[in-house]
Amino acid sequence: MPAVNRGKQPSLAQLRAFAAVAEHLHFRDAAAAIGMSQPALSGAVSALEEALGVQLLERTTRKVLLSPAGERLAVRAKAVLDEVEALLEEADAVKAPFTGALRLGVIPTVAPYLLPAVLTLVHEKYPDLDLQVHEEQTSSLLEGLAAGRLDLLLLAVPLGVPGITELPLFDEDFVLVTPLDHWLGGREGIPREALRELNLLLLDEGHCLRDQALDICREAGRDDAPVTTTAAGLSTLVQLVAGGLGVTLLPRTAVRVETSRSSQLLTGYFADPAPSRRVAFAMRSGAARAAEYEELARALREVLRALPVRVL
Repeated sequence: MPAVNRGKQPSLAQLRAFAAVAEHLHFRDAAAAIGMSQPALSGAVSALEEALGVQLLERTTRKVLLSPAGERLAVRAKAVLDEVEALLEEADAVKAPFTGALRLGVIPTVAPYLLPAVLTLVHEKYPDLDLQVHEEQTSSLLEGLAAGRLDLLLLAVPLGVPGITELPLFDEDFVLVTPLDHWLGGREGIPREALRELNLLLLDEGHCLRDQALDICREAGRDDAPVTTTAAGLSTLVQLVAGGLGVTLLPRTAVRVETSRSSQLLTGYFADPAPSRRVAFAMRSGAARAAEYEELARALREVLRALPVRVL
């Protein structure tokens, strides 16, 4: 058997011509099947034989037969062409907007309160989108986005991280959650300065909401860290308040869900401008699917108008 000439690579056109002849065992029928002239088909098969260094066909005046090598390689040629077709189909699917997987990272102080709106939107408007949700703290989400493990983030901003583009969704106020017997419970127009004297319960280290609460305290003129008790999640934090251990700050989107767990709570509202946070999508700058993420942000803003937030 002649040695394979590694300097020449078979073309897809040559493989298609050979696969057609292998299927029909007739040059005229094979040429018609793939829309190629008979001389071009014959030339393509001959060029493939030269490139591979093997005889694929036995040609007679009356019919075409596959050589032993041709029988073996016909199977390989069909497999290659099938894979190329699958690649082209996958490329078409990727080009279609809102199809395939979208790996969304969400912070814990957003996930329980906004995911119902996000999931309903995706289910109703983008049914072909495979949304995969990952709940993690901000630092882990940013690492995942940079590494390509995640595609899009839903979290509090600003991030101040190079290479990341933010798509603002809304601003929401913080409210004060207190026990029933607290002097600020149920009040409106609470001055920020009141935070200077309160026993404020916070989330554990690593939660951005903790950092935001500390920033609010500093803006109110409180320099010490008002932390004696912490919790891993907002649900635990609110239960600690209900038990009389102190007060806490909740974003407005979390209030209905978290305060409904206990009858021993009241909410107080700050005077304008109330302390607030901004929630946004974040993506890698120059992301290939940036137009999709921007469209998703526009659609989500409309859905979020039903929540107690200021849509941007």
